Amino acid sequence: MSIEKDINVALIGYGFVGKTFHAPLIQSVPGLKLHVVSSGSEEKVKKDLPDVIVLDSPEAAIQHADIDLVVIASPNATHAPLAKLALNAGKHVVVDKPFTLDLEEARELAALAHEKKLLLSVFQNRRWDTDYLGVKKVIDSGAIGQVKHFESHIDRFRPEVRDRWREHDIPGSGLWFDIGPHIIDQALQLFGLPETVSGDIAVLRHGGKINDWAHVTLSYPEHKVILHASMLAAGGVSRFTVHGDKGSIVKPKADQQEAQLLAGVVPGSASWGEDQDDLMIFDSNLHVTSVKTPKGDQRQYYIQVREALAGKQANPVSPVQAIAVMAVLEAAVRSSETGTVQKLALSEAEAGAFYQLS
Repeated sequence: MSIEKDINVALIGYGFVGKTFHAPLIQSVPGLKLHVVSSGSEEKVKKDLPDVIVLDSPEAAIQHADIDLVVIASPNATHAPLAKLALNAGKHVVVDKPFTLDLEEARELAALAHEKKLLLSVFQNRRWDTDYLGVKKVIDSGAIGQVKHFESHIDRFRPEVRDRWREHDIPGSGLWFDIGPHIIDQALQLFGLPETVSGDIAVLRHGGKINDWAHVTLSYPEHKVILHASMLAAGGVSRFTVHGDKGSIVKPKADQQEAQLLAGVVPGSASWGEDQDDLMIFDSNLHVTSVKTPKGDQRQYYIQVREALAGKQANPVSPVQAIAVMAVLEAAVRSSETGTVQKLALSEAEAGAFYQLS
């Protein structure tokens, strides 16, 4: 595939994710033009984006003649059908996480994109978070030796159940399908596919209708990965805790790019991606050293999508990688429901392709 002109983008959905992440990141990348937005609230979109075309029909936005790339940021249950429609219309597609509701849908979309020779990618912007980049850099340096225990938390304090689709008991809702894809993807990028998955997923808030707490263990031959998400953590938990056979890493606070976007910071501006929260490195003598956290830049996802569409690099988040994330998501749910340890429902071909592309 090769697109050499400016890439016209249709954004499907202008809720929190579309407004906060996709629109500003797309607009900040030269060569991408946000041309159409699908939303039922034209006034809301025009206030932020006066020059875009606003259509209340996702189908009309997808089939707009001038569109090259469709970005799907609508509710999770719509991801697969809208992505299928876009691929059949000859459009390249970016899907917000989770990729789909299940592995079957994921495989169908991957096969369709391959058949149509179109780019199909999943928005894993947190590969360019400061906290993850910092921890990865220290692990890769060998400073803590072989990792034995890796713990990743994305916790929030939202004790009140809110009236929004993510907190209703509908397909694709709940904290695990919201946060799980991010922390799974980061773990798979670092360590590859686990041998088994053990999950405990629960509803802990009074009046909660869908899971708001998840604790999942990925088991590897020589180390364990703990993935945790909660809506009832007011503080006191580090974003990352990593123990190796020569030392440890603690990253207390999370990346601030989401907070910057909410505050109106322009992606790519001078303060963009700065992280004043240092990494703490503990050596074998239990001495601790503070190390500056590298800058993050979630724009890199869309920069690399642009480059992939120009034929200059590979898809930054391929369908095979997204299928692997879906397999872990599903395995954790099965484990929680049955109380048993689960293996990933991936074929040998899928596992092999994952490693070829990672």
